[in-house]
Amino acid sequence: MTTDTVAFLQTRRSVLARNMTTPGPDATQLRTLLEIGARVPDHGKLAPWRFLVFSGAARTAFDDRLRTVYTQRHPEADAADIATSCTCMVRAPLVIGVVSSPKQHPKIPDWEQHLSAGAACQNILIAAQSMGFAAQWLTQWYAYDETVHAHLGLSGTERLAGFIYVGTAVEPPKERARPDVDELTTHWDV
Repeated sequence: MTTDTVAFLQTRRSVLARNMTTPGPDATQLRTLLEIGARVPDHGKLAPWRFLVFSGAARTAFDDRLRTVYTQRHPEADAADIATSCTCMVRAPLVIGVVSSPKQHPKIPDWEQHLSAGAACQNILIAAQSMGFAAQWLTQWYAYDETVHAHLGLSGTERLAGFIYVGTAVEPPKERARPDVDELTTHWDV
């Protein structure tokens, strides 16, 4: 028996952030997305993640910071490259950054906590799409840049698990080739 959830997951497809427009989630829908993002496997109940929300004018202001960092790192960049690399947050009406924020614990390794942050990303992505929005999980240069991390207030142990872009699709997403699960699977027999 196939449930609605299974059927949805079998056809789920990300929409490119550049193919999104308004409307995005309202405040109540955003709260729901964040609550669902926090409902992930979390050994020890450590909540080893936190959320950064970019909406409205904050998206443009953050893109301005990205432009400053990018042009310092790439003084040879032309206007087209800068435009492509630094107009990131305005691609969708809402962007949720998920910060992997591991906590010191004698029994729960950082790796497991980073996986929990990845699960938070996936929950937000699926929840947004289940609500009828387009969504895409991205990590681009700014997810790995230490100066950007400082602008975002990340500590030395925190990392960006990704940015979830949420909006309304301009056009339906195209299906893409999927991996052959049989080639990726080993069945262990005792």
